[in-house]
Amino acid sequence: MPDLVTRRPQGLYCDPGGFYIDPWLPVERAVITHAHADHCRPGHAAYLAQRDALGLMRARLGDDAPLDGLAYGELRRIGDVTLSLHPAGHVLGSAQVRIEHRGEVWVVAGDYFVSGAGDCNTTCAPFEPVRCDVFVTESTFGLPIYRWAPQTEVIAEMRAWWADCAAQGRHALLMGYSLGKAQRLVAGLATADAPGPVLVHGAVARLNAAYRQAGVALPAVETVTPETNFKSLRGALVIAPPAVQGSRWAKALGPHSDAFASGWMRLRGARRRRGVDRGFVFSDHADWPGLLRAIGATGAQRVIVTHGDEGALVRHLIESGLQAEAFATEYGDETLGVEAAA
Repeated sequence: MPDLVTRRPQGLYCDPGGFYIDPWLPVERAVITHAHADHCRPGHAAYLAQRDALGLMRARLGDDAPLDGLAYGELRRIGDVTLSLHPAGHVLGSAQVRIEHRGEVWVVAGDYFVSGAGDCNTTCAPFEPVRCDVFVTESTFGLPIYRWAPQTEVIAEMRAWWADCAAQGRHALLMGYSLGKAQRLVAGLATADAPGPVLVHGAVARLNAAYRQAGVALPAVETVTPETNFKSLRGALVIAPPAVQGSRWAKALGPHSDAFASGWMRLRGARRRRGVDRGFVFSDHADWPGLLRAIGATGAQRVIVTHGDEGALVRHLIESGLQAEAFATEYGDETLGVEAAA
């Protein structure tokens, strides 16, 4: 039987369904795993995604974008396949695409995060493994060095750094991607026992609004505006996209310490190149153990690896007795055209 999903110049294509999954060039019909800009690009004639992602997609694509949504687990017949979407645990509305055709099941996971003990995400549905014959997995952090501490521990480290900044009469600028990462930070840090007020960049505020409209109960936080008087605040935590680093916007905060929240902070060289005072290892992608747990839970005997350290994961899976290979894709830059500084 021919493969259900193949790579074409436009992206990953399901021929019996007549649709692409997260295509990087304009197509007639696109199934979107989540709203990050490297997976959800403009120019497609029709979009299908999990319904909680639609508000985020409108924020990115415009109100006139031809969007259609499915609930998690809802079945849709498209061409000769039956399609459904299942939680990926990455950002609001992130989904794995399950495709069934003539008794064969493929799952294309997109980006995903596998929760473990001590994780504190309340901003999107947690990852649910889906049994399949073939699993198409990301490998953004597909090396054994990438192993995440429980997120509750990292949040506690961030809170201690913030409190230290406040004690020294400085604000704390915490940078993370506007979609997904920033909402996890708001949910974890804007609590009643916080060391000071929490404010967010306008790009974060717009996406926070889309989360709230989808029913996510994010804490109320103030948006930074040109009128914000940081001299009148004590020990504020400001959550903003990475592009603000060193900008006039950041300088307007006055005395502050800056930090970056990312899985890439696991690497000392990445922390040094970023040039921040602190680096917190905090990710919404699966780490190495999470990737292996997710793959094992699917029961798939064939695994196709996309964007990231494909080679290392493919070799490990082959040594483990699975059939494994890689697809070359154009994913990987979640900030594509969206992390603008004010």
